[in-house]
Amino acid sequence: MKKRLADLASGETGIIDTIHGPVHDLMCLGLRTGKAVKMVTRQPAKGPVVVLSGEVEIAMGIGTAERVDVLVTPPPEV
Repeated sequence: MKKRLADLASGETGIIDTIHGPVHDLMCLGLRTGKAVKMVTRQPAKGPVVVLSGEVEIAMGIGTAERVDVLVTPPPEV
């Protein structure tokens, strides 16, 4: 299933599929297509979004997170 990065639930993971618009700012943050991400927190309304990519937490505005499409990966089985 494909979602916008801004729409991932807390703890949900995925692989970056598409970045809409300029990619330079996201690449500087270490986000590019094919990278795995995990939603750490998303503040209500227009607050920042924090994702984990590898061992790095990356904070970005909601507008930036809405430009990124993610293929949601299933949670690991326990």
